[in-house]
Amino acid sequence: MRNSLQHETKNSRAVKIAKHDYVYTVGEAVEMVYFIESGQIKLATASSAGKECLLAIHGSGDVFGELCLSGLTGRSETATAMEDTFLKQVPCARFLERLSKDKLLEGFIKYLTVRVADQQEVITNLVTVDSEQRLGQTLLQIARRHGKKDPRSIRIELRISHEELSEMVGTTRPRISVFMQRFHNLGLIETSAEHHLIIKEHKLMAYLESII
Repeated sequence: MRNSLQHETKNSRAVKIAKHDYVYTVGEAVEMVYFIESGQIKLATASSAGKECLLAIHGSGDVFGELCLSGLTGRSETATAMEDTFLKQVPCARFLERLSKDKLLEGFIKYLTVRVADQQEVITNLVTVDSEQRLGQTLLQIARRHGKKDPRSIRIELRISHEELSEMVGTTRPRISVFMQRFHNLGLIETSAEHHLIIKEHKLMAYLESII
């Protein structure tokens, strides 16, 4: 699907979204699907009380905004650039045509199914496990989705703040800082010289199992 979208948009100019700027906001009727050439995008929604929930983080090569295919009249989430980001955009109708033309509909359905499964896992963790475990599971999920193999395990190069982690986990930023320090002290995570987060996958998994 990535190659197909690159072919579809090869003659269109990438749109630059500056760090902290919006691609779209809740309620906007923007019928576009987006392909990230470089950078990071976060999808978030907010409660009626204004508390933000971070739904997902997308990086280079990812597709987002596909909920416009649902026929809903407006966006249900806000998309924000976490750093300077370059996007290609495809109108919904063209996106479906491209999937059909390249026989990618089955693959796209599988892709959406994985996204639904990820969201179900997040919901299950919110209901059934405490915030320290949720943080550990969130770090593992980010590492497996966005991380790179490293001699020490998995390296996360995405820049994710403690505030953003708190929005994903559903707890306060100070508690995230306490848990992250504990994970560091136990050797479950470390920070590289380049300030990348190293996740010791098997050690972290074992620790989470031990505190159930």
